[in-house]
Amino acid sequence: MLRIEKGARLRKPTRRDVLKYTGAAALGTLAAPALAQERVLRIGFVSPQTGPLAAFGEADTFVLEGVRAALASGIEAGGSRWQVEILSRDSQSNPNRCAEVASDLILRDEVDLILASSTGDTTNPVADVAELNEVPCLTTDTPWEAHFFGRGGNPAEGFDWTWHFFWGLGDLLGVFADMWGRFDTNHRVGGLFANDVEGVALTHPELGFPAPIQAAGYDMVLPGLMTPMTDDLTAFIGAFNEAETEIITGAVTPPDFSTFWTQAAQQGLRSRLKFATIAKAMLFPAAVEALGDTGDGITTEVWWSPGHPFVSGLMGQSAGEFCAAYSTATGRQWTQPLGFKHALLEVAIDALKRAADPKDPDSLRDAIAGTDYQSLVRPVSFGGGPRNPVRNVCTTPLVGGQWKRGTATPYELAVVDNTRATDIPLTGDLTLLD
Repeated sequence: MLRIEKGARLRKPTRRDVLKYTGAAALGTLAAPALAQERVLRIGFVSPQTGPLAAFGEADTFVLEGVRAALASGIEAGGSRWQVEILSRDSQSNPNRCAEVASDLILRDEVDLILASSTGDTTNPVADVAELNEVPCLTTDTPWEAHFFGRGGNPAEGFDWTWHFFWGLGDLLGVFADMWGRFDTNHRVGGLFANDVEGVALTHPELGFPAPIQAAGYDMVLPGLMTPMTDDLTAFIGAFNEAETEIITGAVTPPDFSTFWTQAAQQGLRSRLKFATIAKAMLFPAAVEALGDTGDGITTEVWWSPGHPFVSGLMGQSAGEFCAAYSTATGRQWTQPLGFKHALLEVAIDALKRAADPKDPDSLRDAIAGTDYQSLVRPVSFGGGPRNPVRNVCTTPLVGGQWKRGTATPYELAVVDNTRATDIPLTGDLTLLD
């Protein structure tokens, strides 16, 4: 008889608890041939394929098909041959949906490893579910502070089951300030940030943009956080006009920036600006094309490009070759998440191969912690070196980019500032907005 002491705290059972107490009984009901079935490792993959963040998932199908083809004959892990299944799920750009599909992948599909990418609204809830259920998890495409601290991470302790690789907010601000500092401005910066995971992190008084921007000699005008998908940004534009800002920065979705940019032109802000340096929204060719002629000269961060000097350890392709293959297969321009989606799967597969027992969560967790791998976006390591600001995190390089009129395509993203990553070649000159 189970006794519960008075005052004892009950916790939600994890998948490990369920398997511990039901596994033996379940195995007893299996016929002998079922025990000899082919060995299979399952990877869960969560990303936004629909909704306002869908641009981040645009390349998912291409990446997944390529990796599945590369794994068609299986992998060697723990002294055995394994087939690998990748189960992709659409987050629908909804954090609640992310948690739901992550739970289903872990509890119903019994994945051995779960992956997530594309903003904190995706990576944070998936990683939280994985941590709760003691399932190894890898994530990317979220500034590491927004991912780590946004989940309540303690640098002294870190997390037990979740690892992340991407650049940080300090890297982003540094790249933006490097570009702004090359021209004369009045040093007044307007901040347009959404009320989401990244927006909250980027506007944090100490950990976000405000303090470092002021330390760099700029005055920041921050009217508050905008409600995603709003149709009237007059209050923000009015505040920026009143302050006579010559620089606008921020992090919003492509639809929200399109709304802002149209209204900024109508209300006289656009003509004053020397820089519009926008994270998140201005990563994608389609988002810039939607702005028409006014997309020319917008600046943004560049996480990855055809010129990045890295090679896929899984496919053997360079960044340029991978982008060319994508354009040939899809007829579309390369996008920055393309490289990181592939790298996420690369790092995951490498960990599975190195695990002493890839079906054992502890063994796989230890393999991820010991990662030192050459990926398509750069070497990824969690060993405690200079690129590991906290446990569970590896940073990746960042450079400055500017959208310019293209030849083969309406717009092309040029690398115009590589101050912080000189091994990534420049492909254009930085200019002010017209």
